[in-house]
Amino acid sequence: MRVVALATGVLRGDLLGLYLHGSAVAGGLRPDSDLDLLAVVTRRLTAEERASLIRGLLGLSGRGDPSGRARPLEVSVVRADQLRPWRYPPEQELQYGDWWRRELEAGLEPWPSPSPDLAILVAAARAAGRALVGPPPAALLDPVPTEHLVASSLAGIDDLLADLVPDTRNVVLTLARIWVTVAEGRIARKDEAARWAAARLGAADAAVILEASEAYDAGAAERWDDRETEARKCADAMIAAIRVAGP
Repeated sequence: MRVVALATGVLRGDLLGLYLHGSAVAGGLRPDSDLDLLAVVTRRLTAEERASLIRGLLGLSGRGDPSGRARPLEVSVVRADQLRPWRYPPEQELQYGDWWRRELEAGLEPWPSPSPDLAILVAAARAAGRALVGPPPAALLDPVPTEHLVASSLAGIDDLLADLVPDTRNVVLTLARIWVTVAEGRIARKDEAARWAAARLGAADAAVILEASEAYDAGAAERWDDRETEARKCADAMIAAIRVAGP
């Protein structure tokens, strides 16, 4: 994997571990799924190291790859002292995602730090991550308490809703995953979460989320341009249920 060569070339001995997690290892990898990676390093990155990593990832990820065959990458870099002992929310050194391509190409560093979202990423990597560099995930990553998984999930809801219209399918499915986490303290795959949520929703809202799941499975384009009201009702129903289930 070229991203391994990039990370080891830039970070060298300060890269303690690089872990593939998410749908690529837990199941549910779809035609347009991201490849999720968590890198654990010994120290803060320099500005030159950040720039080198971002420049390399822009060329390897999704539409930045000249071959046109590369999947989008989501890469988070975190210092080991933020993960063991566990603290919430941990700071991150860098986060790459193609949704930030425009900002990163302009030389900006848009990722938030401290980052509540890292709780979910670390828990996923610890539970089912595959080591591409370094020891097994549990050797570097402490367990994430359930209350921090829940808090991390709840922290992302407002940002999700802001993307409901352009990214309806993924927002609806992510809300279903949040609902599972808040209600049961675990991380579910998108297809599993969709079935779980549909069984607890009214017929109209269940139909929306199952359609979103089927489109995700098939890698189909968004088809919600004239159905914002349906999607928003489904999202509102899940958010109301999340609030009931949450702390």
